[in-house]
Amino acid sequence: MKPILQQFDDLNTGRTTSLKLVERALANIADKNGEGGRTFIKVFAEKAYAEADYQDTLRADGKVVSPIAGLPASVKDLFDIAGEVTTAGSKILRKNSPAKTDATSVARLRKAGAIIIGHTNMTEFAYSGLGINPHYGTAKNPWDRKTGRIPGGSSSGAAVSVTDSMASFALGSDTGGSIRIPASLCGLTGFKPTKKRVPASEAFPLVPTLDTAGPLAPTVTCCALVDSILSGENPKTLKSKSLKDLNLAVPQTLVLENLDQHVSSCFSRAVNKLSAAGAKIIDIPFPELGEIPRINSGGAIYAEAYVAHRDFIDKYANQYDPRVRNRLLRTKNISATDYIVAMKARDQLINEANKVTSQYDALLMPTTPTIAPPIKTLEQDEKLYLETNILTLRNTFCFNFLDRFALSIPMQHQGEAPTGLMIVGETMGDHRLLSIGLTNEKALK
Repeated sequence: MKPILQQFDDLNTGRTTSLKLVERALANIADKNGEGGRTFIKVFAEKAYAEADYQDTLRADGKVVSPIAGLPASVKDLFDIAGEVTTAGSKILRKNSPAKTDATSVARLRKAGAIIIGHTNMTEFAYSGLGINPHYGTAKNPWDRKTGRIPGGSSSGAAVSVTDSMASFALGSDTGGSIRIPASLCGLTGFKPTKKRVPASEAFPLVPTLDTAGPLAPTVTCCALVDSILSGENPKTLKSKSLKDLNLAVPQTLVLENLDQHVSSCFSRAVNKLSAAGAKIIDIPFPELGEIPRINSGGAIYAEAYVAHRDFIDKYANQYDPRVRNRLLRTKNISATDYIVAMKARDQLINEANKVTSQYDALLMPTTPTIAPPIKTLEQDEKLYLETNILTLRNTFCFNFLDRFALSIPMQHQGEAPTGLMIVGETMGDHRLLSIGLTNEKALK
């Protein structure tokens, strides 16, 4: 799992080729002792070989269009890829017509020279933060594989494709935490950008108001490079800041509740380490976070989720993951009045929250309240599944709801269960937050 710039240097100095990188990725996917069969829904081997050969030819001629040129990338099976069927992790869509064009985010990766290695597995229709999929299997978390723990969702295959060197980085989506949760639970870096910076168009929708596209990758610098390409910007060199210049805040409302012992210990250790290195870190009341469950009571904003399913959920009811179907059906009866009232209250809450946080460079908190639980335990107990899903999504969803962007970086020590430190910034301040994330990443290492 080399960072992007190291692989870029290996390509430029001739230590490897794009063809070799693709061969290794495909070999890892095909490994019968690995997780490739549960990580990918479809692999584009023939196309990947051809694109790798083309990128090697361009590089030999001195034509390198970006730092990701020639690197294998995975794409969550929510985004359209020209000539391929987008299944959204479901059996129901497998007979749909192939996409005519690439999703905007996929097209931008291709233009930058990335090689799309395959469509990755995910929670069906992206409607869970746990990553379990009964149709295509569930890729096991890279940590404690013997037990078989969840990878986190809904971008489950995206995370495992990177941890297991089946891809150099992954394109995921994030509606309530679906990039940051698997990044946290699998020991990766995940970045959910400000929604309007990166288009999530040509992707099967969950909640269009919140749906966002973003990267999962080994480091902050990797995420920043991919983010610049996804947003249509020129890649920039990311510069860290001085910790002594940072004014960071830890909210005391909601996000520190019900942490397991390991997450709590890792978070305290990370905050103490950053503080000792010079960062100014203070605890702040943030009662606005406590208003989110009240405003979204009954899942009002998720009324949007039912729209994409209204024409076929009854017809194909038995083909859904029951846990997904039942949650979708609960959104069917949310009234237009309740939805509009909730959206107006959300707009007001965003303004109030912005006033609280504008004086700080960033907020710090655990990305997920717990480490990854075993897959079997959740599959066998629906009540536990629902409770775990709500808890797992709690911290991340808050900042989708508040129209923020956020970064998750690993905060565990080597050999420990993975868990993430979430760093949250002000809307449209993505570049500044990535620099702060780089600063924190260096300090925690």
